[in-house]
Amino acid sequence: MKKNMSSFDRGIRLLIVAVIAVLYFTNSISGILAIVLLIAAGIFLLTSLAGSCPMYSLFGISTCKVNKDTTS
Repeated sequence: MKKNMSSFDRGIRLLIVAVIAVLYFTNSISGILAIVLLIAAGIFLLTSLAGSCPMYSLFGISTCKVNKDTTS
């Protein structure tokens, strides 16, 4: 799988996962909202660990820095 996420993008997603986890375990969110946010957090966690987002691939987006060869 080709990586299309920068480390900054991955870090933001992991931060969002952490916030959702804290909200859930402190019972600040519950019910349907908690389920939806936990599913989103799971997706964010998996894509962050893999470094690739299927939605980015679908739309041709990449936040990875392009390695430019500057040996001219």
